[in-house]
Amino acid sequence: MTSKKRPTLRFLRAHPLHWIALGLGSGLFPWMPGTVGALLGWLSFVLLERILAPAHWIALIIAGFGIGVIACGAAARALGVHDPAAANWDEVVAFWLVLFFVMPASFAMQCAAFALFRLFDIVKPPPIRFFERRFTGGFGIMFDDLIAAFYTLFVMAFWKSIH
Repeated sequence: MTSKKRPTLRFLRAHPLHWIALGLGSGLFPWMPGTVGALLGWLSFVLLERILAPAHWIALIIAGFGIGVIACGAAARALGVHDPAAANWDEVVAFWLVLFFVMPASFAMQCAAFALFRLFDIVKPPPIRFFERRFTGGFGIMFDDLIAAFYTLFVMAFWKSIH
């Protein structure tokens, strides 16, 4: 799949799965849609953390991942792209996972978690790139961000253990 077709508002409205895959529309942002998706994850977490119990967060993250596999796969097929940048639901769900384990944390620690997550998601240190190539479709789109989330959590835990 090598099409460079860029999604539009019409594409977003064409199917409910597109709306989810494109991070409720945030994937249409013309610059750094992955970063915008992670910011959406951060904002939504802060808004929902007051009303969701930990068990509800776990269920939401698992459901978000499963729905993301379906939605991101559908959007990728419709766009003819292996992992379209606009499909940023993976960043939303993966950053929920990071914040679930990091919170409560100071704003500075949340910013550090955000920066680390984006770094690992962009740079894709081993084995992230291996898994990105190995797994295709919606699962591959979602899975590599989970690994970036685990890297972030590992660094945050290490940092906390030495301070």
